[in-house]
Amino acid sequence: MNVTGDQALVKKLNKSIVLERIRLHAPLSRAQLSSQTGLNKATVSNLVAELITEGLVYETGLGESSGGRKPLMLLFNSRAGFVLGIEVSVQYIQGALTDLAGAIEAELVLPLGQHDPAFVMEQIQKLVQRLMQVTPPSPHGIVGIGLGVPGMVDESGTVLFAPNLGWEEVPLQQQLETELGLPVVVDNEANVGAQGELYYGMDGEHRQLVRDLVYISAGSGIGAGIIIDGKPYQGAWGYAGETGHMTIDWNGRSCTCGSRGCWELYASEKAYTAPALSLPAHSTAKLLPFARQGDADTLSVFRDIGRYLGVGITNIVNSLNPGMLIIGGPLAEARPWLEQSMREVIDERALPYHRRQLQIRFSTLGSRSTMLGAAYAATAPFLGRVRVSL
Repeated sequence: MNVTGDQALVKKLNKSIVLERIRLHAPLSRAQLSSQTGLNKATVSNLVAELITEGLVYETGLGESSGGRKPLMLLFNSRAGFVLGIEVSVQYIQGALTDLAGAIEAELVLPLGQHDPAFVMEQIQKLVQRLMQVTPPSPHGIVGIGLGVPGMVDESGTVLFAPNLGWEEVPLQQQLETELGLPVVVDNEANVGAQGELYYGMDGEHRQLVRDLVYISAGSGIGAGIIIDGKPYQGAWGYAGETGHMTIDWNGRSCTCGSRGCWELYASEKAYTAPALSLPAHSTAKLLPFARQGDADTLSVFRDIGRYLGVGITNIVNSLNPGMLIIGGPLAEARPWLEQSMREVIDERALPYHRRQLQIRFSTLGSRSTMLGAAYAATAPFLGRVRVSL
C-alpha cells in the first residue's frame, strides 16, 4: 500500500522532528540540527523561525565556532504553556499543573466520597478550576488535560469498564472536553504511569537504553503499563495491561470484576480488608507510621503483599521477558517492608534466563507516576507528534 503525504503533512512532521530534537538535546545550533536530522539548512532555519515565533524555542548565547562566526544556540521553552495531569483513584483524585517538560508547578488532592460518574466529573472540574487559577502567564496557557483512570479505556476516551469505580461505558473524554473547552486525553492509569516513568522518571541516557518496560501500578488495585520496543503496547483492541485480574488462586476470593482469585485481591490495598486481618488502618499511607513503629500485624501484611507481588511479577516476567520492571503507586511507599519477600519469590520462581539481566526498580516518582504520565500524554499532541500508519 502506497502512503503519500501532502506538503503540509511533511512540514508538520519535519517541524515535530526539529522541536523534539531541541527539546531532548538542547542547546543546539541550526547547523547541528541540520546535521542530526538530515534536513537542509534552509528548511531548518524556516522551521526554527516558526518555533521561535510560537514561543516554543528561544535563542541563547554563542556556541563553539568551527571556523566562522559563532552560532546562536537554541533552547526549548518549557514554560511556553502548561498542562494538567490527573489521576482518578478509588479514594481520591489528584492533579498536577506542569510545564511542557513535566516540572510540577502546583498539586492538589480531592477526596472521592462516592463514585457516581456525575460526582466524579464535578470533582475533576473543581480540581481543574483550582489549578487553572494558579497557572502562570505563558504564550499558550493551558494546552491540554490528561487523565489516568483505573479501568479499560477505548481510543475515544470512553471508560468501558472500571470495576473498582463501578463504571461502564462512561464517555469521560467527550464530557470533559464539552465542559472545559480544552483538549482532553484519557487512558488507563497504568499505561500513562509507564509513560511517566519512561519520560520523567529516568534521564535521557537510560531512556534510550530501555526499549522493553513493564510498569506495575499497585494501589487500590493493580494495573500494568507495557512498553515494547519503546512504544506503549495497547493490545489488539487497546485493553492490554489488566494484570490485576489475572487469576493466581483458581478458587480464591470473589472480585468486583466478576472473577475469583484475582492478583489484586492479594497484592494491592484490597488485601487490607481480608476477613482474617485486624489492621490499625486500611490504606498504605495510614499504615506506614505503624510499620515504622514495628507493628507486628502491619509488618506481616506487607510481607505477605510482597510475596503475592512476587508471584504476579514472576508470571509477567516469564511471559513478556522485559528488560526493566518498575513498581509504582501507593504500595511503592512500603518498599522497605515488602521488597525482600517480593524478590525472594521472584528469585525462586522466575525462569533463570528471564531474570538474568532483568532490572526491577521501585518508582522514582512515587505516587506521582500516573499524574505525570497523564501530563505527558496531554503534552505530546500539543508539541506536534505525528503518527503515520501503514
